[in-house]
Amino acid sequence: MRPLILRFHHRSYDLSQRTLIMGVLNVTPDSFSDRGQFFGRQAAVEQGLRLAEAGADILDIGGESTRPGSKTLAEDEEAQRVIPVIQDLRKKSDIPISIDTRKAGVAERALAAGAEMINDISALRFDERMAELVAKSQVPVVLMHMRGDPATMQSDTHYDDLMGELLEFFRERIAYAESKGIHPDRIILDPGIGFGKSLEEQHNLVLLKNLRQFRVLGKTLLIGPSRKAFIGKILDLAPQEREEGTMASVAVAIVHGANMVRVHEVERTRRVVQVVDAILRCTPENLDH
Repeated sequence: MRPLILRFHHRSYDLSQRTLIMGVLNVTPDSFSDRGQFFGRQAAVEQGLRLAEAGADILDIGGESTRPGSKTLAEDEEAQRVIPVIQDLRKKSDIPISIDTRKAGVAERALAAGAEMINDISALRFDERMAELVAKSQVPVVLMHMRGDPATMQSDTHYDDLMGELLEFFRERIAYAESKGIHPDRIILDPGIGFGKSLEEQHNLVLLKNLRQFRVLGKTLLIGPSRKAFIGKILDLAPQEREEGTMASVAVAIVHGANMVRVHEVERTRRVVQVVDAILRCTPENLDH
């Protein structure tokens, strides 16, 4: 299988060399993970710069909460939250910025403001204009698996064959994206940890344990386990106390084939990633016999 290369306007990442870290920046008043502490423009920009300084390879900026049960935000309100933050960050840092949105109008404005990637939790299903925008802009796009939308995704979490159904979903979405002119190398897959998955049936654990099955699709694989409810269920801890569980999930995800990890806490994640990458990429010549 040929090496996966993730290309942005001013830099490229060879994913055979190391795992990339996507830092999460929620510009929302109701984030489950940070309780809205970065909702203000200045606070969001300062946090984005901290994540970049801590070692994030990409910043993922979102203005619409997608926690279970959340409602769709008006396009203008979502744009008003994120566009000024992207503009300010672009003036102060050259780190690639991803816009976390389902709406083509928000994505288009974000790209004009300096974003270089689109993270669409609907996998191009929410807004029919999104695929055309991605193809025209020639930017990487994340296609995530989710049933329904955030408001309904936890109402039906039964799968007869979890891995088989997700593979089928991704094959269909990849075919759709490529039929719309999106370059195959720009498609990134995210199994959607916590999105339409059952805690009782341990779907998130099954996904992490079997990630390697998705490698047959030949795409960059992104995993976002950070502070998710499945960690809270295991450890009986609130979101802000789930960092060790997040680190463990990140390590397992990389071992099983993840190319990128999406997290809130970048500095400690970077240390975990560096060690896991070093172990996985060591060669017999480097071993002390």
